Amino acid sequence: MDASTEPTELEPDDGFTPAPRVVAKPGEFRPLQIGPLTVDPPVVLAPMAGITNAPFRQLCRSFSAGRCLYVSEMITARAFVEGNAKTLKLASFGPDETGRRSIQLYGTHEGALGEAARMLVNDWGVEHIDMNFGCPVRKVTSAGGGSAIPARPKLMARIVRAVVKGAGAVPVTIKFRKGIHDELLTFLDAGRVGEQEGARSLALHARTAQQLYSGRADWNAIAELKQATKTIPVLGNGDIFEPWDALQMMRQTGCDGVVVGRGCLGRPWLFGEIVDVFDGKEPRTAPTLGEVKATMREHARLLCAFFGEKHGMAQMRKFTGWYLKGFPGAKRQLGALHMVRTMAEFDELIAPLPDALPYPMGSIRARRCKDGRPQDHVSLPEGFLECRDEDVCIDDPLEMDGG
Repeated sequence: MDASTEPTELEPDDGFTPAPRVVAKPGEFRPLQIGPLTVDPPVVLAPMAGITNAPFRQLCRSFSAGRCLYVSEMITARAFVEGNAKTLKLASFGPDETGRRSIQLYGTHEGALGEAARMLVNDWGVEHIDMNFGCPVRKVTSAGGGSAIPARPKLMARIVRAVVKGAGAVPVTIKFRKGIHDELLTFLDAGRVGEQEGARSLALHARTAQQLYSGRADWNAIAELKQATKTIPVLGNGDIFEPWDALQMMRQTGCDGVVVGRGCLGRPWLFGEIVDVFDGKEPRTAPTLGEVKATMREHARLLCAFFGEKHGMAQMRKFTGWYLKGFPGAKRQLGALHMVRTMAEFDELIAPLPDALPYPMGSIRARRCKDGRPQDHVSLPEGFLECRDEDVCIDDPLEMDGG
């Protein structure tokens, strides 16, 4: 059985149809232009809390010759401005991140957000700021942030305006979801606000906040946003697990680029595969278990160098199941790997896994990182939806960072 017909581990309601395995033709897709930044191919790593720190970004870049755009996990504006040590660490960049220093900023108050943008540009040399209007988790939306904000378009406009002003010549982009739930869709309002207030691109995760990461992303919404947006690029996000998905999303929706999230968890080489197909080549061969183990070791080494061994190995624990998902016999090691404390212990645990095992292609679309169920309701501040026309800023939380 070949990779194209092997059964996949999908959610029951996923409705998955494999994308055509047809590489890009010469000139079929243009580079993505975000202000002065040219991204070729037009592919962006989604900012993911606790995931897209400097070590992970470096690992992803190593598979794609530094191409694509790799965005940091979100940092909280107020915590950054006030010098919170954890936030400053998460905001830091590796020595190889020059010319593409990209960070996602979260907040609910224009003052802290504008000041954070100025500091990031003037003091930290950041060259791209993305704004988080899409996070659906309870602690964020209940504070009136993330995917809650587009439900108040005037408030969103005020916030985007402050960050664009603070960033000066550095491009600001925004990322958001379809809406709160199916009865309250906000993505067209969010796109209009971004375009009017100076954002240089829009990225839509084509699910609602209530959906979380369940079901299939609604690529039709990406096409609708693209049709409604006149002057800036539109990027699509949701259900890109294979390089063919990236091409299919652009062909189907007409969007200007793609944002890759959960599909690269435990599979940082996905960016290399995507670069291949955009270059008109068949994607590189999937790694054997031995090659996956080598990537795991390098990831662990980078995390330890960045965070120190104790914190670095604690960070590595969550990645082990993603890397080994679908490999026969790997589950026997996961209990111990999820408690690993040192590099030596890590090496000892993965050494017995047989190097020659081929990659389990059926696990590529298996659930990673997030629960596959929607949430019953989206937590919002009291009265938040009753005053959607207000532009009053909500006080920023001190700390809402990932990691």
